[in-house]
Amino acid sequence: MSGTPPHLDPTTRPEDEMSTDSAARYTLPTALQRPDAKPGTVYTVASGDLRPTANITCWPAQQRLEELFATAVRGLGWTVERGHPVDPDKGHGFVDSQRAGIEVFRRIPLDAPLVVVEAVWQYSHHVLAGLRDHRGPVLLVANWEGEFPGLVGLLNLTASLTKADISHSVLWSEDFTDDWALGRLREWLETGRVEHDLSHVRDLGDLPACAEVDLGRALGRQLREEKAIIGVFDEGCMGMYNAIIDDELLNPLGIYKERLSQSALVAEMGRVTDEEASAVRRWLDDAGLDFRTGTDEATELTDAQVLSQLTMYVAALRIADDFGLDAVGIQYQQGLKDVVPASDLAEGLLNNVSRPPVRSRDGARELYAGVPLPHFNEVDEGVAVDALVTNRVWSAMGLDPATTLHDVRWGAEHDGRFVWVLEISGSVPASHHGGYDRSWSMRQPPMFFPLGGGTLSGVSRPGPVVWSRVFLMDGALHVDLGRASAVELPEEETTRRLEATNREWPIMHAVLHGVSRDQFMARHKANHLTVAYGQDEVSADRALLAKAAVFRDLGVRVHLVGDVDLGR
Repeated sequence: MSGTPPHLDPTTRPEDEMSTDSAARYTLPTALQRPDAKPGTVYTVASGDLRPTANITCWPAQQRLEELFATAVRGLGWTVERGHPVDPDKGHGFVDSQRAGIEVFRRIPLDAPLVVVEAVWQYSHHVLAGLRDHRGPVLLVANWEGEFPGLVGLLNLTASLTKADISHSVLWSEDFTDDWALGRLREWLETGRVEHDLSHVRDLGDLPACAEVDLGRALGRQLREEKAIIGVFDEGCMGMYNAIIDDELLNPLGIYKERLSQSALVAEMGRVTDEEASAVRRWLDDAGLDFRTGTDEATELTDAQVLSQLTMYVAALRIADDFGLDAVGIQYQQGLKDVVPASDLAEGLLNNVSRPPVRSRDGARELYAGVPLPHFNEVDEGVAVDALVTNRVWSAMGLDPATTLHDVRWGAEHDGRFVWVLEISGSVPASHHGGYDRSWSMRQPPMFFPLGGGTLSGVSRPGPVVWSRVFLMDGALHVDLGRASAVELPEEETTRRLEATNREWPIMHAVLHGVSRDQFMARHKANHLTVAYGQDEVSADRALLAKAAVFRDLGVRVHLVGDVDLGR
């Protein structure tokens, strides 16, 4: 490399470029000195919430999981060293901010085996900076429980690391005493990898010549040519790095972002009159929505909280009309939660065909009359792309275009089959429950929602479902498509599952077609999963086929997951 300037020589390190005069003239920062890894030692970290109330409440569950996991590691002949201490002043031992995470990773050996242990929902960006630089093998583990959603946290973190192209493995267990989990933990300790069964996933092959494929291609061409706008009320909700899709990947699909501030939403809410919000409430009362209200603002849903939520519904539609939005996403969880009650009721209303009418400010027009305004909960832009495509396909095929996202919360065997608990914090359209008269609204948990507000809850009706997820991998957009059945369980089993998770929230009992519990966990690259109903099995299969054709036409890489019939 003779004659090559030092700053262009890949073999030259910055310290090699320093002249002896530099040290005399300036105080130079010293290189970070990390400790050496101890042989036979696994280092652990615990990413937590940004909300202190959640971290304090969930800390005992995290401690239990860490003890169980450490026992399993020691049983395999290794030792465990926690990468950061418990803070007695805070009352927990979570990494609770991005800055805290950066400081924690300064003290962890760069090449050490590292495990992120999660019994809770966590903010992935708390540990993302440290994991980007870490050179040792990385394992994400979660407990198989529904109470505090460690499984949801794990799925978000694996999706975020997949987007960031950070090599890692995943593992889950009820208590890390079962042979399956111990065998895979031993595999990771010995090789630095866990290999899971992904035989249920296949790339989309040749599409048949049929009306559904022709429809999908036409809808894809229409989206690219005519374009669509998604309204984003602040990005990056709850550390979901995976839920942010750069414009360079969105725009070739014909999708563009209108970046909006949640302060503008609050300002617009202030312009909605009490009479307008009360008219929405009367419509919902007449439709049969059961508002389970009380008088204690701190612990119960109150009429004042509901009225505020309905002003948000009106305000969101008016802002969407101002900007010509095709879909909208409200972040809510940070910032807005400290100003107004929850956004969930508004979100569920927006996603439904039948919903309270809202007129323009001058009263001249009904806004988005007779159609949903798709809402992507928690500003998950993967859901935004998915909901846009689903809305257009289902509408063109005469199917109910109502979509929702669910957290992949938990699941258990029932009557010889594995039934998932799909659950989200209140944004399920009423048609998925069978109507407003089969839906109810309960106060959101104070731990997450200090100012309250109600859900749009219910039990999803039995029927054929298409599920999907748009995600980022290898620098490109991908989509997984599969089929499921929403099933009815006995009332006592539904109650048990709600009590094991969040009884306030809407739930879907889902059986995925041709996908086992562990196969799904090994593949899925999101905490969220999007669902839409078919009228029957045949229409659901045909809608999935048309949807696959749209995505292929848009250049998204399509994968079929489980038992999918494209021949009908």
